[in-house]
Amino acid sequence: MPFLIYNLLFPFGFIFFIPAMLFKLIKRPGWKKTYLEKFAIYSTERKREFISIQGATWLHSVSVGETMIALKMLDKLTKENPDRKYVLSTTTVTGQQLARDRVPDGVTVIFCPIDCRFFVNRLLRLLKPSMLVVLETEIWPNMILCSKHKGLKLALVNARISDRSFKGYYRWRLFFRPLLEAFDFIGAQSDIDAQRYAAVAPKANITVTGNMKFDQEVPENLPSIDLTEFFGPPPFTVLLGASTHPGEERLLIETFNKLKPEFPNLKFISIPRHAENGGDIAKDLKRSGVSFIRRSVDKTNSGDPVDCLLADTTGEMLMFINQADIVVMGKTLAGYDEGQNMIEPAMLAKPIVCGPKLVNFRFLLDVLKRNDAVLSIASDPELENALKGLLDDPESAREMGKRARDVVAANRGAITKTVKILEELS
Repeated sequence: MPFLIYNLLFPFGFIFFIPAMLFKLIKRPGWKKTYLEKFAIYSTERKREFISIQGATWLHSVSVGETMIALKMLDKLTKENPDRKYVLSTTTVTGQQLARDRVPDGVTVIFCPIDCRFFVNRLLRLLKPSMLVVLETEIWPNMILCSKHKGLKLALVNARISDRSFKGYYRWRLFFRPLLEAFDFIGAQSDIDAQRYAAVAPKANITVTGNMKFDQEVPENLPSIDLTEFFGPPPFTVLLGASTHPGEERLLIETFNKLKPEFPNLKFISIPRHAENGGDIAKDLKRSGVSFIRRSVDKTNSGDPVDCLLADTTGEMLMFINQADIVVMGKTLAGYDEGQNMIEPAMLAKPIVCGPKLVNFRFLLDVLKRNDAVLSIASDPELENALKGLLDDPESAREMGKRARDVVAANRGAITKTVKILEELS
């Protein structure tokens, strides 16, 4: 009955979702040529491709972060099973672009269909996959139940439930329990996540496999960028705001302006979580009097050196983090507490500053704090003094970054464990 109601109400809910979907499609950069695949509309060439890879393992991720994990898994899967076919789907255009740019040879990349029974069943009829592997938190009823009905093996990997999500999952467990118990295997990131899944779905097959994000590694071919083109000749110290959200950018700009007189060599790189927010950040920078270049508009600097690089682009954050001296992690300040993935700056041995609570990355924050590998501040007003302390003692800042890198190295292995279970499942 709950799923009958879901399918009856879905078309009406989708109508209200269309404006936001179109806004993101227009504003966000990424791969858009095959966007109609979200409505299960496929070219003749694509249909032929599906026929040639029937029986493939289908991996589904959402956006850039999950796609990075999926790509890492696929590297291992394709090396260990070179004769097996794989399909990777994403939800967002940014995730799709990343997947197409970095996917291993022989892996097909598609857009995941919107969770309408007709769209999902059409893809399943054409593709005829043998297994569906869902990353993290993508619990779509029709994707799961239609795949189960078709006889696919189902796995939910790198699975987590935040505080807020758990309350909803548990309250509506009549709805979520059959979905979670439909999975043949759930690989949870931590003991807490496993306990929460078990509370919602007692019969689910749950194993703690660890957080796959710890298995990220610095790419051998990581691009480099010459910041002197923007900031002028060294020496300079780079403060970077990573995956920031509205409100945080303004806080960082104000803090930067307060620190600049005492640290004249300080420079600022702003990387918003959503590139379409670049226009608003540019307005804030102009009002604050900070000289800047907006990378989405000017890839190079043809004028005088500036104090800020607004990197409102996609797919370049790791390159910029590699050039930073201090990283302030977004979605942790200015009223946000969900957090963003801090593993990228940690694996690059960068000193990290964040807010007091990362709901979606609690384990990561806890393990970094236990190893004195992150500077977690209690409130926004503390940001200025926290950064001042790191700027006054760069050697201590570097040591903190090295400890963060060691934490990442010590927690690797989740992908190997998960892939072994998936192979046994198939």
